[in-house]
Parts: sequence; structure tokens; C-alpha cells
Amino acid sequence: MRISDKKQISYSHKQMKDPENESSNYSKVNILIVYATRYGATTGTAEEIAKGLTKEGFHVKIVDVKREKVRNIAEYELVIVGSGIQIDRWTKEAERFLKKFGQKLKQKKVALFVSSGAQALDEYEGDPEKISRARRKYLEEKVAKYELHPISMRVFGGVWDFHKMPWWSKKAMTELRLTLEAANIKETRSGVYDTRNWEDIREWTRELAKSIENGGEMK
Repeated sequence: MRISDKKQISYSHKQMKDPENESSNYSKVNILIVYATRYGATTGTAEEIAKGLTKEGFHVKIVDVKREKVRNIAEYELVIVGSGIQIDRWTKEAERFLKKFGQKLKQKKVALFVSSGAQALDEYEGDPEKISRARRKYLEEKVAKYELHPISMRVFGGVWDFHKMPWWSKKAMTELRLTLEAANIKETRSGVYDTRNWEDIREWTRELAKSIENGGEMK
């Protein structure tokens, strides 16, 4: 069964235990990953982050806030919040989470990530202004709005699913398909282009794990 088939999944370090780390302090850290997705990309990214942190010895709970409400975050030392992006906006469910727990998140270690299908195209075009704008618009402005102090933030790739795009965008879809193919982004299945860099996601996860070991400072 896929992880996303459940409303809420708990990963425990007891399931994937490293005897050498069993007595370490960071192996007892509780981590909450909260996310909301539009086309499924953020689900897969959140699952990959959860899997990586579990292997590092942390206790991780992952929650899709479109399906399950989070009522309390007191037990978590680190809260990771992820969202899909559409028309420069976060999903409303992820935004509501930030609004609801904004004051409490100020007292927590926090990390943010977003899934953007345009990220890989911006990198392909090599336009630093577009890349910096995405980080500023999707992450830095959100941090400023809720006065957060994240230990890390990242814009990851997303998924273009032409089957779920509105009919009136047909012309734009044709142009987009040509751009994706020019950037050597292949269809993962008919009408679907996955622009995520999985090694980038895993590396960010490893950096987060090291950050926790170092007391919350990214190295």
C-alpha cells in the first residue's frame, strides 16, 4: 500500500534502528511533516523526506492536511511544512496550518519546502532572477508573513499533469509540452511530466538530519 493511501502515517526509528545510534539524543527527536498537494508531487516528496529521516534514526509522523487535521504540535521538536504551488500560491490547507500554529511554530525548529513544476524549467533556462524570485515568493515571503525562523527552505520540482489542467489552457499546454521536451524532461506516463530531482530531495533530507545533530544550524 502506498503511503499516501493513509490519512496519517507514523514512521518510527524503532522500525529501522541503528544500534550505534540507539542511545543518541537526536534519535529520540520527534518530527512532524505536514503537507498539502495539488497534483500529487508534494505527497511523494514528503514521503521521501520521511523515509530518509527515519533511516537517520528519527521518529517521524507525516500528515496530509487535506485529509487529516493537526490538533497539537507540542510533542514535535521539528516541524516540516510542504505545499504544492499553483499560480504563485500555496495550497490553502498548508497555509491554514501556518496560520493556525504560527505562534507555536516561532518556538519550534521549522523547515519549509514547496513543489513547483516550473523550477526545473527555470534551472534549464539558467535565469537566476526567476530562480531567486521563486525562493523569495514561495518561501521568504511566507517566512516573513508568519515571522518564522526556519533552519532550511527549499524549492523542489513538481509534476505537470496535462490530464488535470483546465481545458482553456490547451494552447499554453502545447507550448509547455514543447518546452519540457526541449529541457529533456520526459513523460513518466502519458501526459505526465515529473520534474523532481530525487537526489536533491535526499540530499536536503540528509542536511536536515545533520542540522538536528548540530542543534538546528544548517551547515
